[in-house]
Amino acid sequence: MQKSFREELQKIIPTEFSDESRVWVFQSNRAFIEKEADEINEQLHQFYAQWLTHGDKVQGWAKLVFGQFILVMADEEKYNVSGCSTDSMMRIIKSLERQYEVNFFERTLLTFLVKGKAEMLPMNQVAYALEKQYITGDTPLFNNLVQTKKELMNNWLMPLKQTWLGKKLILSEASDN
Repeated sequence: MQKSFREELQKIIPTEFSDESRVWVFQSNRAFIEKEADEINEQLHQFYAQWLTHGDKVQGWAKLVFGQFILVMADEEKYNVSGCSTDSMMRIIKSLERQYEVNFFERTLLTFLVKGKAEMLPMNQVAYALEKQYITGDTPLFNNLVQTKKELMNNWLMPLKQTWLGKKLILSEASDN
């Protein structure tokens, strides 16, 4: 992971949450402008400030980061997030989708870090982008499948060749030359 990205992420993520805290990553199909980001972060704050599981307060956190990713985190050391509390999280995500006319569930849209900027690319164009060297096996890919704070910090941004997609495309050290 690029050092500046990791440093930025460390500034954002709550340090008091355990490394095993559950994480959900929702990637928007477009970046948000600053005004939208401020509104979204206010709504996310209102959500997690009142987030409950079976009547108990979830130690939760949520934020729009890097202009297009909503991160939701729950430290389950005291209380596990239940089906109902997960449903309430999904309601806020769906509400934001409607409000801002975006899609947080477009699984064929991948985001790479290209020249320090998050760039979205449809999955069916990855092979072409590799062929034209817009991206390489070393280009960082946002791995939105991370499930814990530790995975988020260590594996959210990984070189394409080290991801599930790189393995599917059979990328290796040799293919980068």
